[in-house]
Amino acid sequence: MKSLPQAEATLLIRTDFSDQAAWEALQTAVATPQEEDFLAYVDIVDDPAYRDLTSEQVTSLAADGELLIVADTTALTEPGMPLLVILKSESDGGELRVIAKELASIENNISIANMDWSEFVDGADEDGVFRGF
Repeated sequence: MKSLPQAEATLLIRTDFSDQAAWEALQTAVATPQEEDFLAYVDIVDDPAYRDLTSEQVTSLAADGELLIVADTTALTEPGMPLLVILKSESDGGELRVIAKELASIENNISIANMDWSEFVDGADEDGVFRGF
């Protein structure tokens, strides 16, 4: 399996290729600025070589980057498009789901160390999805 590309921005890796329209809708949601024009800074990896990878496999293929975002089956089929966000440095796995329209909140704040990962984990709903503060 080839390594994930190196990038300036956080990687958004597509692992589900079952629904092109859902993928396009997710990209639109991620590219739409939040309040006050906040936008997630991501480099999209849209390569069938990464089809159906688990979070562990994605993490093992990433050379750099603290934060990884995965567009998996759940993200492309569930309401709100809950992307899987992986913080590589967390000893407990560092995984959290975030609805697409709130991705900028996590990506921006974690990337510049403005907020702690635990604040987003604590802010998630009972189902483990962060929908905003």
